[in-house]
Amino acid sequence: MYNKLVNKEAKLAVIGLGYVGLPIALEFAKKIPVIGFDIKEDRVEMMKNKVDPSRELPSEAFNECDIKFTANIEDLREANFYIIAVPTPIDDHNLPDMRPVLAASKTVGEVMKEGDYVVYESTVYPGATEEDCVPVLEKESGLKYIEQFKVGFSPERINPGDKVNTLTTIVKVSSGCDEESAENIAKVYELVIEAGVHRASSIKVAEASKIIENTQRDINIAFMNELSIIFNRMNINTFEVLEAAGTKWNFLKFFPGLVGGHCIDVDPYYLLHKSKELGYHAQMINSGRFINDSMGGYVAKQIVKKLVKAGKHIQRSKVLIMGVTFKEDVSDIRNSKVIDVYRELLSYGVGIEVVDPFADAKEVKEEYNFELNEKIGNNYDVVIVAVSHDKYKDLDENFFKSITNENAFFVDIKGIYRDKINELNYWTL
Repeated sequence: MYNKLVNKEAKLAVIGLGYVGLPIALEFAKKIPVIGFDIKEDRVEMMKNKVDPSRELPSEAFNECDIKFTANIEDLREANFYIIAVPTPIDDHNLPDMRPVLAASKTVGEVMKEGDYVVYESTVYPGATEEDCVPVLEKESGLKYIEQFKVGFSPERINPGDKVNTLTTIVKVSSGCDEESAENIAKVYELVIEAGVHRASSIKVAEASKIIENTQRDINIAFMNELSIIFNRMNINTFEVLEAAGTKWNFLKFFPGLVGGHCIDVDPYYLLHKSKELGYHAQMINSGRFINDSMGGYVAKQIVKKLVKAGKHIQRSKVLIMGVTFKEDVSDIRNSKVIDVYRELLSYGVGIEVVDPFADAKEVKEEYNFELNEKIGNNYDVVIVAVSHDKYKDLDENFFKSITNENAFFVDIKGIYRDKINELNYWTL
């Protein structure tokens, strides 16, 4: 398979052209023929015109790429090596929503041929690839797993907004269903991954490696958030404590904050789901999820308490939230925990305006049913810098004083203005 691809006797297809799939497709397209498939025709048209719908890649990234963008399933019949990079979200009950990856498996199963390869990049619980996805491939194709087609798993490690740690500079984990496929898949990825490929011993090991990466971060951030709640009651600054503790060589540098997005606050639920199936109650992972899921409400309640203590009328108070994306300097609003702050404050009848230089107003309206303000107003009783966009870091206290009422509160969730705010009432996690 590797030789066929490099000799351009076979084509590679990427199914799902979001923030993970598109960069992969374009990198491979610089080396071998690629078919980029997405079910949304409007997104496909944008990519045909060298526009990344996720607004992560510049138009130059599409240059000198041998790629065919399509929403037509029939075009996938030309491929022999399929990479599935669709979202794996959770539902309203925090249970894994496998529908996108199973639907993608069905699509590939309908067009794949004997000898083809299918590699999954979508984050799943250990065992999902072989237990849930492979049966769909077998059913739709009429082919037999391992004997007539090969499957592998290579977890995505793309960090949205990160211009340093990019697809090609991060070590890639890969795996296959047997020795032959494992080596072929690793060699295919080595075409584009400059940092090298780590060959996992099995598909389950590769699946598990990905899911614990984000679960580990979730638990560590939950600890920081719990510390911030404790230190708030002691009236000491959490960031000052962490700065002091961080002088020891082996102290792990994590910080409190709102944990959102489509990885850290999602992936642990996949592991929890699998552990429950196995009859084990994962206490630490559950506790971490509870703490991090509660932080938006906690922040909002602290703000309301401060307004009450200051003698301000809650229903007449005006709040500005700066930032609604799930992390700094990206346009992605999926699973943003800033929304929890917004909704909790709204439940108290507080007047709220929200701005964000990266978020799309239409997407915010469709996803969360409120309007983004085009410009920052004035006469605010509270200003919340919820996301540490670079554009916000240059703002000084004089600016915030110019848009706030007397005795206003400045809430710096990420602590980026610590030691820079002297006159406004300052609070951070």
